[in-house]
Amino acid sequence: MKNHLLALEDFSREELRALIDRALQLKAERSQGMRHQQLSGRTICLLFEKPSTRTRVSFEAAMFGLGGQVTFMSTRESQLGRGEPLKDTARVLSRYVDAIVVRTFGQDVVEELARYAAVPVINALTDLHHPCQVLSDLMTVIEKKGGPENLKTVWIGDGNNMANSWIEAAAVLDFPLTLACPSGFGPDQAILEKARSRGSRPILVFEDPVEAIRDADVINVDVWASMGQEKEQAERLRQFQSYQLNSTLLAGARDNAMVLHCLPAHRGEEITEEVLEGPQSVIFDQAENKMHIHKAILEHFIAGAIQ
Repeated sequence: MKNHLLALEDFSREELRALIDRALQLKAERSQGMRHQQLSGRTICLLFEKPSTRTRVSFEAAMFGLGGQVTFMSTRESQLGRGEPLKDTARVLSRYVDAIVVRTFGQDVVEELARYAAVPVINALTDLHHPCQVLSDLMTVIEKKGGPENLKTVWIGDGNNMANSWIEAAAVLDFPLTLACPSGFGPDQAILEKARSRGSRPILVFEDPVEAIRDADVINVDVWASMGQEKEQAERLRQFQSYQLNSTLLAGARDNAMVLHCLPAHRGEEITEEVLEGPQSVIFDQAENKMHIHKAILEHFIAGAIQ
């Protein structure tokens, strides 16, 4: 397996499934009261340019749950905010910690850090990719419904970093994926084309959410305006109105379809209160699974526990 986790396309099916299977095992062991100490004496640095609730706390809880320690740094608290070269930051932090977990805007930031770091760099979110989140989402799908290969998985809304990582996951794990995005808000075209050339199952993109959701087994939604897009909020609200996951749209899916949302949710925008709190929502199980998949990721990339 690679030394860094920057994007899901860098891995094989076997490697991604090993991480997910290990996360399921760690979750089961925790529920049985087992204490994990695999990373005792190890330290990670959370280097966050974007604010976070779930990503920060789940990585911290994961590292503490493996016996390790965490140092958190926002851009305001580091020399990155004063223009220090990324290559200097990478080389210095490599002398202090065992892995660098980065949440930032540009994919070029995590790539440059990885180029110069002597320790693993883990992409906790960029504007282009959100690999750790999609791994936790897939963990939830597998936990609730088994492998995604025979399921219809649907993404509804913005073709954002989450959509891009779902597309890469579909190609690597070879499962069908359907997306519904407004015109002009589709996923990254280069990522889409590369994924289609790699996988054998269809990756379809529609503009009509009603057509996309028909007979869906798994439905994903996300906010319509991500961090850094606040100035586009009003226009996006207008463009995305028909993409709201409400009871009417959900009725087109299978009766036992599961609803995913990576949170935070804007209730009344991309998803209604009724659906988010409804019986088909597994959103809070999905949120918990972030911690378990982060354990598996940290364990592997720091200790090399997965063979």
